[in-house]
Amino acid sequence: MPPREFLGFGAEVILMGRPGGPGLYESIVLLTPPSVPMRLPAKDFSDKQPGLVTRIRGSVIDVDFPSGRLPHIKNALVIRSQGDRLIAEVQEHLDEHTVRAVAMESTSGLSRGASVRDAGSPIEVPVGEAVLGRLLNALGEPIDRLGPFLPDVERWPIHRSSPAINRQDHKREVFWTGVKIVDLLAPLARGGKAGMFGGAGVGKTVLIMELIRNTVEAYAGISVFAGIGERCREGHELLAELRSSNVLRRTALVFGQMDEPPGARWRVGMTALTVAEYFRDVAHRDVLLLVDNVFRFVQAGSEVSGMLGRLPSRVGYQPTLATEIAELEERIASVAGASVTAIQAVYVPADDFTDPAVVETFRHLDSSIVLSREMAAEGLYPAIDPLASMSALLDPRVIGEDHYSVAEEVRSTMARYKELQEIIALLGVEELSAQDRLVVSRARRLERFLTQPFMVTQQFTGVAGKSVAIEETVRGCGAILAGEGDEWAESSFYMVGTFDDARAKERSVGRTGPYQ
Repeated sequence: MPPREFLGFGAEVILMGRPGGPGLYESIVLLTPPSVPMRLPAKDFSDKQPGLVTRIRGSVIDVDFPSGRLPHIKNALVIRSQGDRLIAEVQEHLDEHTVRAVAMESTSGLSRGASVRDAGSPIEVPVGEAVLGRLLNALGEPIDRLGPFLPDVERWPIHRSSPAINRQDHKREVFWTGVKIVDLLAPLARGGKAGMFGGAGVGKTVLIMELIRNTVEAYAGISVFAGIGERCREGHELLAELRSSNVLRRTALVFGQMDEPPGARWRVGMTALTVAEYFRDVAHRDVLLLVDNVFRFVQAGSEVSGMLGRLPSRVGYQPTLATEIAELEERIASVAGASVTAIQAVYVPADDFTDPAVVETFRHLDSSIVLSREMAAEGLYPAIDPLASMSALLDPRVIGEDHYSVAEEVRSTMARYKELQEIIALLGVEELSAQDRLVVSRARRLERFLTQPFMVTQQFTGVAGKSVAIEETVRGCGAILAGEGDEWAESSFYMVGTFDDARAKERSVGRTGPYQ
């Protein structure tokens, strides 16, 4: 019998074996005469009777289809009410005639009895060269007041499968950013996924903006920015920055803002991924995907889950947390000839790195950049924790022996300084041994040398931004570890680019030392 084939009523049933319980048998054999067609007649779906809205609860809408022809899960529904159009996405089949959907737009003014049409496919958004330089929402509609897209623009559904394993490119190659501490201690993988973890106000968005500027200028590829739960102010500042730096023409911006319904914030990442996948699969171009931030995606999914009536899981998150994050992360993949490199900001609620949303995101990343509130409080920007940040590419076979040995020595020096901080706080640095005092001195200089002025902040700080090659970063850290800056003031290393910049800053203030 072919699998899943219905034999029909009237088939002969033979119960094989002894009962295994009340009404349970080891096996059942179905026999049907070959001359008798035992099929149920196909239901006639030729009618085009639209569905009707029967219930509205916030962003959740129940729709009745009298014909019994239900749209597929994740299909788009087009709802017409009082001359307005609203898009929703099917989430559940409640019974033979009713589906439950989540609205992608505000349901204000929507009433029961509104006409609903099945779009026949998931939400489709424009892709290709037409979206470059444009600002889109989760539905792919332009929100930059530059006019609609032309009707012939190609559109792709936002729900797609990740590339097959045999098509994916797992080659390990470093994606240099020009940010010293990132390139030295947590190098990003080209075609990989990196996460920037931190609480509120530690500099995630500024770091994302700097990476956009540095990498788009260094790599002649395409950038796609997904603003999940973004503030209007942040989106406007990013748009202005990209225009002024002349990289907007190679960037597509997709926003689901804070004031939008949870459905839009939940799907904006999928829209941005679809845009990136077009350039990877059709145009065969490298893509830099920036997401700010993944926690807002999880938060929107939690809101949707609650409205759908699902019981919460750990810490109140949705029971489908791991699945939703995996659906987003596993689509970020590279194929032969084209890569998608993802850099994602992840908000850490209450600075708790054991939060389930943070832990689940960690599982999918090649590089983890952890921002520290303590370093931000000391003015050490970017406030990246050198001990908590890590990368799968920190391997001598990938980055070279010199880079690896300097990075490990920097880590060990910083770790020893952290161990000594409690003693220093209680007794003072004078009570340390001569060797430990030297470690503390060099660690403090390394901390300041790994700070860096950003190009996107120079209008606020008055300090010109710097992008530093990895060779200069390794050389500078090696010189500090070798004691070449022991006689210099710590301030000479703060907010400079290369080691030569620190030497020039030391000379400019009239310090005495071995390089005067």
